[in-house]
Amino acid sequence: MVHTAGLLHIVGRFLLLLAACMLVPLFFSLSAGEDPAPFIFAMACTVLAGGFLAFPAGRRNAEPSRRDGILLVFAAWMAAGVFGCLPYCLSPHFPGFTDAFFESTSGFTTTGATILADVEILPRSLQLWRCFSSWLGGMGAVLLGVAVLPLVGTGGMPLYRAEFPGARSEKLTRRIYETARSLWKIYFGLTVADYLALRWAGMGRFDAVCHSFTTVSTGGFSTRNAGIAAFDSPAVEGVLILFMLLAGVNFTLHYRLWAERRVRRFISDVELRFYLLVAAAAAAVILVCLMARDGYGFASALRHSIFQACSVMTGTGLATDDYGNWSSLPQLILLALMFVGGCTCSTTGGLKASRMLMLAKVIGREFRRMVEGRGVFTIRMGSRSIPEETVQSLLNLCYLVFLANFIFCLLLSLSGIDIISGISAVAACMFNAGPGLGQVGPALNYGSLPALAKWLLSLCMVAGRLEFYAVLVLFTRAFWRS
Repeated sequence: MVHTAGLLHIVGRFLLLLAACMLVPLFFSLSAGEDPAPFIFAMACTVLAGGFLAFPAGRRNAEPSRRDGILLVFAAWMAAGVFGCLPYCLSPHFPGFTDAFFESTSGFTTTGATILADVEILPRSLQLWRCFSSWLGGMGAVLLGVAVLPLVGTGGMPLYRAEFPGARSEKLTRRIYETARSLWKIYFGLTVADYLALRWAGMGRFDAVCHSFTTVSTGGFSTRNAGIAAFDSPAVEGVLILFMLLAGVNFTLHYRLWAERRVRRFISDVELRFYLLVAAAAAAVILVCLMARDGYGFASALRHSIFQACSVMTGTGLATDDYGNWSSLPQLILLALMFVGGCTCSTTGGLKASRMLMLAKVIGREFRRMVEGRGVFTIRMGSRSIPEETVQSLLNLCYLVFLANFIFCLLLSLSGIDIISGISAVAACMFNAGPGLGQVGPALNYGSLPALAKWLLSLCMVAGRLEFYAVLVLFTRAFWRS
């Protein structure tokens, strides 16, 4: 049974925290001499809504169950999209609430899909808010809320599981508050290191701040219309490649490496090796295709192939070239990389590398069973054997993902979108990759899509960010049954 009062109290506290985060672009707008009215209005609305939900204090006594945790995670992400779009609503560059909500949801879910044809025309304070919202959503705004709320211990674990489904069961520390604090220290450290590296590579201060936010979060928003291509700098691209790959690594591995100095465990991780192998293989194939079919020289093909493969696989969505003009094979590889994604418990989207590796092992086991009918085969990931319940859960998730993907593609086709644009838009939003192909390619945007398509794709973003089950289970009768 869902404890409504307790959930409303936590959502209210979350909104108060979100309002506090709006102080960052507010102070920046004041220091830059820009109009602070959008952020004052947004903060006032968010504080009023948060205060109304968070009080009276008696609501905080309800301890959330696993079902409450799933509902709370979904409610918090939707609240972030609704109240996070309020600064955009006062901007003439966003035609209506639908476009503002789409942009806000894209930021908090770290998708990086935009409806803006001209990003540079935005005030810098709004550009900062776009990128900062991606940074907040990168590790999970809900997890951040759990870290600062007095909801710790076993009561907070359903939130942790809902935010990182499929992650390893081990906890870094005994309490979720300490876990969140440890992860955010690493996250903040990577952001600072990314900023310093971009400054060293020659990027300006404001651009370096915004791109460090969207790189470590794999959010993909840029301050330039041409994206990273506007800088035309191999040094900048090299820095971004490094930090996109680091952001796609399981953050529990980061903890083992930086906090516990367990280098061997970091290097020997099976999922990490598979993740890097897929990225390298995809970049190599794209390199050959660009040289053989698209007329690129070796140096140019090398830069674009590595950057695009890493950007799409990690769901960052930054671009150094319009891959919508590439030949069909590189485009198909990039579309496949959207499905793969990065590692579990990272800021990336996709099905995650560990699931893809496990799925390959499941298929290999079925082939062995066909040849050796009496054999008993156990699937192993490194030194660990995988229980059959986990295998069944993986197969169910894959079935659910592809079914949902097909249904959303059908709905977008009904709204008049061509098949290439529809398929790539659903994949890009569902797996939080940002740009797609066709009319939503890296040189274009989502602004031309009908309003229905934007709402459907916004739901895709939230569903993908919360790993599908946490959203789709809300539409079942069993979830609401006492």
